[in-house]
Amino acid sequence: MDETILLNNGVDVNHGLELLGDMDMYNETLNDFLIESETRLPNIINYYNAQDWVNYEILVHAQKSDSKYLGFTTLAEMSYNHEMAAKADPVDVNFIINNINPLINEANRIVAVVKSYLGKWEYGNRWIS
Repeated sequence: MDETILLNNGVDVNHGLELLGDMDMYNETLNDFLIESETRLPNIINYYNAQDWVNYEILVHAQKSDSKYLGFTTLAEMSYNHEMAAKADPVDVNFIINNINPLINEANRIVAVVKSYLGKWEYGNRWIS
């Protein structure tokens, strides 16, 4: 696997390695992130559309945590901002509405980068290498 794919796409690999220890564990965690993203991203959109801010906040919090852990700095910051907007009393719906597309676009970009790095290709409903 070519680590430059991650580095050239703004991933702070060194931060991830500080937390996870070695590239094998980092790569395993990246794969877990991909698997989780298959349901997390659609559910973020579903909760957004339903204006279910409690569950929305839970999922963007999880996305923030995973992103921070793996060195996806931009996605972590964006997810944090959405988490805070969803936690606000009252919920900062205007912020969420005005920033949902950049959040989803960045999440999808990171998923594509990770797939490229891991050499994963989607075939039907499963990942192949």
